[in-house]
Amino acid sequence: MSVRLISKPRRIIYPSRRFSHSLADPSSPKWKYVPKSGTYPQGFSASGIHCGVKKDGKTLDLALLTSSIPATAAAVFTKNVFKAAPVVLSRQTLDARNGAGIRSIIVNSGCANAVTGKGGFEDATEMASTVDKLLGERDPSTIVMSTGVIGQRLPITKIISGIPTALRSAGSDHDSWMNAAKAICTTDTFPKLASRAFTLPGTKPGTEYRIAGMTKGAGMIHPNMATLLGFMATDAPVSPSALQQILQHAVGRSFNAISVDGDMSTNDTVALLANGAAGGTDAIQVGTPAFGDLVEIIAEFSEELAKLVVRDGEGATKFVTVRVVDALSFEDAKQVASTIARSPLVKTALFGRDANWGRILCATGYSGIDSIEPTRTNVSFVPTDGSAELKLLVNGEPENVNEARASEILEMEDLEIRVSLGTGGGQEAAYYTCDFSHE
Repeated sequence: MSVRLISKPRRIIYPSRRFSHSLADPSSPKWKYVPKSGTYPQGFSASGIHCGVKKDGKTLDLALLTSSIPATAAAVFTKNVFKAAPVVLSRQTLDARNGAGIRSIIVNSGCANAVTGKGGFEDATEMASTVDKLLGERDPSTIVMSTGVIGQRLPITKIISGIPTALRSAGSDHDSWMNAAKAICTTDTFPKLASRAFTLPGTKPGTEYRIAGMTKGAGMIHPNMATLLGFMATDAPVSPSALQQILQHAVGRSFNAISVDGDMSTNDTVALLANGAAGGTDAIQVGTPAFGDLVEIIAEFSEELAKLVVRDGEGATKFVTVRVVDALSFEDAKQVASTIARSPLVKTALFGRDANWGRILCATGYSGIDSIEPTRTNVSFVPTDGSAELKLLVNGEPENVNEARASEILEMEDLEIRVSLGTGGGQEAAYYTCDFSHE
């Protein structure tokens, strides 16, 4: 009897940030996007602690945001069919409260609590109810988020034991908010936190409002919805119906206008809380001058946060804005921009510093909108240093491209691809993406 020896194939592991947590390296060039101070809304406290979800014994993995008074709340969730337990529970809570009376957001990283069945839903419920009890709330008033590995149950005992510590350590200073931003990270290489102050028309003169927010994400980034976690808080007073409209408008132009790798997560949630602690007016309603201004302020702020996610895209070396102008509608412009931003051929060409505008034009052509006219279409590279754009295609006719200038632009970390559809409609949209590197 002969024995045939079958050699086991070698397992080749390619380097990837998915398998390591590099957040602790502030020497990374991308830490230039991490703020050293902030302006934080009144009545909110934040914290980030290590409770044991992550097994290294030190990495922050539990974040808590609380409002000293009940806040109105709005959220947008993933459209993935396999919605994680926290997504299902949070939607139920917001629906039951009609977007009012929310006190807190609790987030764990390291485990997504997704595809975990009835037990996973019970774990999410226990997380929320524990916070509610500590805050003295009888009815559900906590939004839950989880991020990390799919298909594993939470170490719920560790999380529940850590929640009192998270509440005791919560503060309103920059370090407290920064700890929360660190605690929601998984494969991120830097914490993503932003804040700003603003004023609104129709409010008491001299009233300053503030907004702060954080987000996480580096992989599995592609809408529809946001393919990440994020939450924002403002001390402006806003009605529930107005807040939901404001958030939906903002998400469509920010978290729903980014793509890294084309994968949509099971846990995506972006939430916005408004507690009115700064006063100055009654709750802002739809149609008022303050509402119109707040729509734009939140959209711009959300865009700032969403861009940070793209900058941290796994393996990315470039931040690319795809801007489509002169479309018949915002929807048309966004569809074309999205198609270009998601094209693997475009993204690999950008990494290879290849001015192959044919790939851009090809993606424009199969985007699916009806108003594209080849003889009116223009394509350009726009450098971010303020120098002149490099025209590649003008009214359907190819330009004699200066290859040296194209190479200079494509060497830049930031650049813009601009496509003009020439319809006369005057509408535009931007989409934010990155290149595809070897990693």
